[in-house]
Amino acid sequence: MSTFKGKGPENQLGALGLALNAVIWWNSLYIDAAVDRLREQGFPVADEMCARLSPIAYDHINFLGLYAFTRAEVSGGLRAFHDGE
Repeated sequence: MSTFKGKGPENQLGALGLALNAVIWWNSLYIDAAVDRLREQGFPVADEMCARLSPIAYDHINFLGLYAFTRAEVSGGLRAFHDGE
């Protein structure tokens, strides 16, 4: 007898919460790195600007779909930023 009988929606919600937390953590790392890079390049990053940043306000987050995870090569630290091209 399964100990998870009748817990399907709760398990799905828990998995979605875990995935959402991972995405928010990942976005936070890159937002921090992007702000540091802008400051290094001499861009006047004000605290008021940073206060409006949110790791959850991005189009690439899929709240309702399926997630596929692959192992990324991270031995060199964070991945490189895109140059907007």
